[in-house]
This record gives sequence, structure tokens and C-alpha cells, in this order.
Amino acid sequence: MKTTKSIQIVRATVAQWKSQRLTIAFVPTMGNLHQGHLALVKAAQKKADKVIVSIFVNPSQFSAGEDFSTYPRTEQADIEALATHHVDMLFLPPVDEIYHSQAKTHVIVSELSDLHCGAHRQGHFSGVSTIVCKLINMTQAHYLFLGEKDFQQLAIIRLMIRDLNLPIQLKSVPIVRENDGLAMSSRNGYLTSEQRQIAPKLYQALCNAKKALQQSTAPFKTIEQQQKDYLTQNGFNIDYFSICRADNLLPATSQDTELVILAAASLGKPRLIDNLCLTLR
Repeated sequence: MKTTKSIQIVRATVAQWKSQRLTIAFVPTMGNLHQGHLALVKAAQKKADKVIVSIFVNPSQFSAGEDFSTYPRTEQADIEALATHHVDMLFLPPVDEIYHSQAKTHVIVSELSDLHCGAHRQGHFSGVSTIVCKLINMTQAHYLFLGEKDFQQLAIIRLMIRDLNLPIQLKSVPIVRENDGLAMSSRNGYLTSEQRQIAPKLYQALCNAKKALQQSTAPFKTIEQQQKDYLTQNGFNIDYFSICRADNLLPATSQDTELVILAAASLGKPRLIDNLCLTLR
């Protein structure tokens, strides 16, 4: 596995691969890799001849008071995992390789970035869309692989690629879960042993709501409130629990058929997000 901190080396290597008519997939991460990240790598390897993975804890997507300085960093273990999985290139840039000290340009996907997590994390999605746009430009890959755990982020990046005519195909990979249903996340490491026992109830609430949508004619707001009450009773501090249209993440109505249930809630310090898609017939 080739490892570099240099944009110039990434571009030179990609140019060489493309001269050989090889296809390239890119997997952006913030490190502290788990099986969810490695599922992205495996999916990318099935699609492309070469796979680039980046590890970059992006400061611009952390709002004031969030955990940038304490975000889990496990670089050596990450390198070993990626080498074991035969990744072709690891891009490990420092902040000053990514951001000019006087940078003035930001990528903002309007409207969609203000919903759900965007309403609770000021500037978060501008930071996400900016860094992903920059990394797409740096790597010049044919395919971008993202997980479906952050459904809103996935929707925003899809829209950004469309609107900016970026020459890359977005591929999404289903959520990887623990045996008890908890969506894998780097932030799960913040959970205490007691919180870890409670955390799967977030996924249970999503499953409860899905079942209610499929089996009852209760108003969507009633179903949402029932699951908010369930989570609150189990110690969660809820940011949102919303039944949405899958295409634009706006509140769903009884006329909609393609839905996604989005949830974000905290257990003490750790903030968990999850989602569940369904089709109503």
C-alpha cells in the first residue's frame, strides 16, 4: 500500500493509473476505522481496479464546542487494517495540505443542509460538502463510496455532485450494524458500558416506527411522538426523530411511498445518528 501526505503525489499516481486505463474508487474517512469503513473498501474493490482511502479529521465540519480535539485518532491501527485489506493508496494529508491559511471558498448545498442535523450543528454540512468536493478534485477518482448511516450527508453529496457536474459516480453502501442493531460508528467508543447497553434502542425505535407505518393508519406525527417518548424514557436526549420523504428529506405525508426515518439523539456526551428506509405500498 502506497501512503502519502501529498496532493501532488496522489495526482501523479492517479494520472499514471488512468494512462493504463485503470478505474479508480475513492473512500473518504476520518479514521478510527471499523467494519463499516472496511465494507466501503470491499465494495470499492469490487467496482474499481484501484482504491484510494483518505484519513483526514476535517476541522471545518466540527461546530463550536464539538469534539474535534478529542475525536478518536488511531492512525497506526488504521494503516494496518487498510494494508491488510490491500488498499492501493492511503492519503493522509495534514490540515495545511488541504486548506490554505486564508481560504475564502466554501461549498454550501442550500436548503437540504439546514434540515435535521444541519439545524443542530451550525456549519457542519458546509464543512462536509467543502472537504468532499476538495477530495474529489484531488483524487480525480471515477467512483466515490459513502456509507448510508449518515443519510442526510449522502443526500447532500449526491446533490452537490449533480449541481456542480462533478465527473464522479456516487455509490452508497448499506449500514453495518453490531449484532444488537447499533449502527457502527467511531463515536460509539465514547459510550460508557451502561450507555452501550441502551444505545441499540435508537435502532429499535426506528424499527418500531417502520412497523407502525406498515401496519397502522396513525398520523405520522403520532408515530414520531410515540418513539420520541420511548427514547426519552430510556435516557436519550433527542435532536430529532422524523419520518421524511427519501428524495428530499422533507416531512412525509400519507401520499408518499418512498420514506426514510431519520433519528439523532444523545446519551450523555455521545451523539448517535441512524436511519431506516422503507417503501409503503
